[in-house]
Amino acid sequence: MGYPQKLLGNDEQVQFELRPAWKTLIWPAIWLLVIIGAVAFLMGKVNSWFDGTTSTIMMWVIAVAALIALIVLVIRPFLFWWTTQYVFTNRRIIIRTGIVARRGRDMPLSKVNDVSFDHSVWERMLNCGTLMIESAAENGQLIIENIPDVENVQREVYRLHDEDDAFRRAR
Repeated sequence: MGYPQKLLGNDEQVQFELRPAWKTLIWPAIWLLVIIGAVAFLMGKVNSWFDGTTSTIMMWVIAVAALIALIVLVIRPFLFWWTTQYVFTNRRIIIRTGIVARRGRDMPLSKVNDVSFDHSVWERMLNCGTLMIESAAENGQLIIENIPDVENVQREVYRLHDEDDAFRRAR
C-alpha cells in the first residue's frame, strides 16, 4: 500500500495502514463464479438453440452481457477495495478512496473525543467491524465500515490519541 511520505506533515509518521476487510470481496467472488458458470452454460447451449449467424450473434450478446456484469459486479467492487486506504499516523486519521475521482477525509487525533466499534455475529466470525470516531471538529463523526480486527484498531487509535495528547502538552 504505502502512503506517500510527501503527503505527510512535519514529524508525522505512518503508524499503520489498512484496507477494508476481505469480507467486502465475498459478493464479487460469488458473482464471478455465477457469471463464469452462466457464460459456460449458455455458450454450450447456444449452438443447439440457434443456428448459423443467429448463433454467432447470440454468442456475442452473451459475451458483451458477461463483460458488463463483470465490470459492474466484480471489477468495480474490487477496484474500490483496492483503492481504499485507511492510514493512521501519529497526528491524524486519513481516509482515501476512489478509482478515478478520489475522495478523502482527514481527522486530527487532537480532535478525537471517543472511539467505539460495532460488529455483528457474522463480523465477529470474520474478525471485522465498524469503527466510529467522534470528533470535536465540525464534521462530527467518522464512520469506517469493514475494518479488519476492529477491536485492536480501536485500542490503537486510543493509544495514538494519548501519544498525540502527550506530545502536544510537552510542546
